[in-house]
Amino acid sequence: MALLIVGLVLFLGVHSVSIVAPAWRDAQAARLGDLPWKGLYSVLALAGFVLIVIGYGQARQMAPVLYVPPPALRHLAMLLLLPVFVLLLAAYLPGRLQAATRHPMLLATKLWATAHLLANGGLADVLLFGSFLAWAVADRISMRRRTQRALPGAPAGRANDWIAVLGGLGLYVLFVLWAHRVLIGVAPV
Repeated sequence: MALLIVGLVLFLGVHSVSIVAPAWRDAQAARLGDLPWKGLYSVLALAGFVLIVIGYGQARQMAPVLYVPPPALRHLAMLLLLPVFVLLLAAYLPGRLQAATRHPMLLATKLWATAHLLANGGLADVLLFGSFLAWAVADRISMRRRTQRALPGAPAGRANDWIAVLGGLGLYVLFVLWAHRVLIGVAPV
């Protein structure tokens, strides 16, 4: 469980610098230079991600069960996950979807975390998905009072929404039928 917690603190901590100290973040990026700052940020985030993956894999095998979700919630979880990949792609494909959701990556994170909390009741699950949900909510709230930085992405275009929808649904099917079992070790269906 310790690896999972350290990974969450590192990964979400790095991703929270703009939430809790935007001026400090901007000062460090200016002092180090944009590319070195992004490199340092990426290395720390990747280290946190690796610790989360290893820690969650270990913790979920021995974590106590806090609640047992009713089987019907698995169906609701699958429905909530349907737009997640669409929203992830929309974050980098400027179009009507991105404009309508304003922050599609955060919305995708909230839906992903909520769906997994509905379907899983172990301590490791609550720690992982609850942390990401809390972080996404805090980040969205903080965006109302800070200047937004542009995300890198494709140029705006009329086809971007179609690419996000079709590509996202394709990724959803791929993940549900194959990738979740291969990457996570659990078959959702």
